Amino acid sequence: MASLSEDRILVIKLGALGDFVQALGPMAAIRSHHQNAHIVLLTSAPYVDFAKAANLFDEIWVDKDRPKAWQIGKVKALRNQLKSGQFTRVYDLQTSDRSSFYYKILGPGPRPEWSGIARGCSHPHANSNRNVMHTHERQKEQLAMAGIDQVPAPDFSWAQSDISHLGLHPPYALLVPGGAPHRPAKRWTVQGYIELANHMLAEGLTPVLLGAGAESGILQMIAHEAPGVLNLCGKTDFIDIATLAKDATVAVGNDTGPMHLISATNCASVVLYSFDSNPALCAQRGDAVKIIRQESLESLGEAEVWDAVKSFDA
Repeated sequence: MASLSEDRILVIKLGALGDFVQALGPMAAIRSHHQNAHIVLLTSAPYVDFAKAANLFDEIWVDKDRPKAWQIGKVKALRNQLKSGQFTRVYDLQTSDRSSFYYKILGPGPRPEWSGIARGCSHPHANSNRNVMHTHERQKEQLAMAGIDQVPAPDFSWAQSDISHLGLHPPYALLVPGGAPHRPAKRWTVQGYIELANHMLAEGLTPVLLGAGAESGILQMIAHEAPGVLNLCGKTDFIDIATLAKDATVAVGNDTGPMHLISATNCASVVLYSFDSNPALCAQRGDAVKIIRQESLESLGEAEVWDAVKSFDA
């Protein structure tokens, strides 16, 4: 290894949002451990501004092509870019087949030290049970095996944006009714969110709908059937969501990326799970998180969700 003042470190975290949020603690640990190093993040385009605001990296690279093995020209270009970084160590926090492929293409010849799961890497996360560990514990152990013993929880003290134009004042609640379109079983029913929104309005709590893109339809349905909600579909970025969460009374949502971000700010959060995902592996983390899990969210009643919301007052 070169001296710390000469270290060049690469951190790989491509996405998705929930995974990126849960990697912020490990990213901060890497920054603290390599205080004098030049640290580069390799990520995807949606997370660039978010990562810049976190102020943990000296450079941010975008993995825009994500080449397949047979795309020789793109693979060569990526290899040249990675080689140009002259990295002394790589922390692969993505630990996927794709990111392990990036280790492979750095050969033949000397490669940087590498923390991850790539075959032959210098600092492997050598635990055969890693795939049944929660993301937080898995990454913490991975870094410990690479010599980093202290991994904090994500810190969002830096996340502050101007949301005054929204005209929103406490008390309000955040509702996240969307999720991955290819996994509809992870979503609670639109009717459930309509009933919950109307219940909140009756209690003097303004529901704020968060989502974007393909979720606009369901958010419009909820807004139509629960007059008085604030529909922010497509109007917030990740930092806006964190800012909103800091002053929210409570948040309710499906197992989706924004709920990871919201709960990590320590906003009181109720997260709804079906058997389509396992909270033992990926549950949202924060100081006040309640998980409701049922085999199918079709059968989840509004009363049970409301009881979880009210339990934060106890």
